[in-house]
Amino acid sequence: MALVTLQMTDNLSERIKLESGMHRLGLSVPSDVVDKLLTFISLLKEWSGTYNLVAPREREFLLTRHLLDSLSIASWLQEGSLLDVGTGAGLPGLPLAIIDPEREVTLVDSAGKKIRFIRHVGRSLKLGNAHPVLGRIEDMDETATFANITSRAFASLSDFVEAVRPFAGRSTRLLAMKGVYPQKELEELPGWVNVQSVETITVPYLHAERHLVLMSVLNPSRS
Repeated sequence: MALVTLQMTDNLSERIKLESGMHRLGLSVPSDVVDKLLTFISLLKEWSGTYNLVAPREREFLLTRHLLDSLSIASWLQEGSLLDVGTGAGLPGLPLAIIDPEREVTLVDSAGKKIRFIRHVGRSLKLGNAHPVLGRIEDMDETATFANITSRAFASLSDFVEAVRPFAGRSTRLLAMKGVYPQKELEELPGWVNVQSVETITVPYLHAERHLVLMSVLNPSRS
């Protein structure tokens, strides 16, 4: 009984922290969406124990370092579709798909175990708008254009923009999530990239630097 009570207390505490964090991010969602976000975190914990989706030292910080961190870019997304490149365990794509069921989200990763996890989450939460793709972004069919393209894990901004250029149209917004201010990476960007702004992100309960680089492609091959 004591163990059950402790678990219920932990779950309530996690819910309060998530709702408070989302409020601080300016996000308001129905209670059932909060339930889905908490279920996502629960599944991520469960699968990480077997498949090592998230490093062991990170697992006790999933709510802040991964879920709220992913949601922190929501207000900078344009309306329309989203391509999440190198999504890993579905970050930031899955949380963004959960809070906005009308947004079609394509999640690309070359690791089979991570795509299996994303498919499992999609089935468990009945996410009809989450579309996992197994493979490298360079091997994807280049016929699609996306309104938003995100990256949380690319090694450099230059690598990111080179990889996603075929999927960017004139109005596509590129959103690259970074830790410390990426001065050197910004200086190394090719001339066909327009840096719209570099936003300083404050993630609730996270005491670490976060920046969001907003970009577009000049003279893209697609309208």
